[in-house]
Amino acid sequence: MQVVRHPPAGWPVLVLNADYRPLSYYPLSIWSWEDAVKAVFQERVEVVSTYDKLVRSPSIAFRLPSVVALKAYIDQNRAPAFTRFNVFLRDQFACQYCGAGRDLTFDHVRPRSRGGRTTWENIVAACSPCNLKKGGRFPREAQMPLLREPYRPSAYELQEIGRRFPPHFLHESWLDYLYWDIELEP
Repeated sequence: MQVVRHPPAGWPVLVLNADYRPLSYYPLSIWSWEDAVKAVFQERVEVVSTYDKLVRSPSIAFRLPSVVALKAYIDQNRAPAFTRFNVFLRDQFACQYCGAGRDLTFDHVRPRSRGGRTTWENIVAACSPCNLKKGGRFPREAQMPLLREPYRPSAYELQEIGRRFPPHFLHESWLDYLYWDIELEP
């Protein structure tokens, strides 16, 4: 991960909850500068930090925000949505049969052809070769034990797992609000 002192391309804005924690770590909660400016004028956010970039309209000039905080708190304890991305995140972007991190697909542990449903407790990330090898069988029938049993994660667990996947770059104005072990480059 690289910490940059110059603004990243596109002037992205880190979005914090009202408690000054990121809404999400992976993907990192960022907005375009246009969306952030709109939220500022709608008084939905507070500007916490700015870039040195000045923008102007006919009647006003201001610096672009680099970090904003929502004025209304969004509860992070809600149940996470069942999505492909969240399943992959729960499984740490690794096949639950061989550990590979490429070419991931969904796999029904109990095959759909045998009554398996598409739920947190029955879906795992699987690489295409393992998914094809397992086919319509149970893992034990295919002699493919699971590395971890599937389960329904909490939003907090997904946030914690997401911290293991820091983005490729961070702006230095974001560092006080993110919780990774970061070393500044000279």
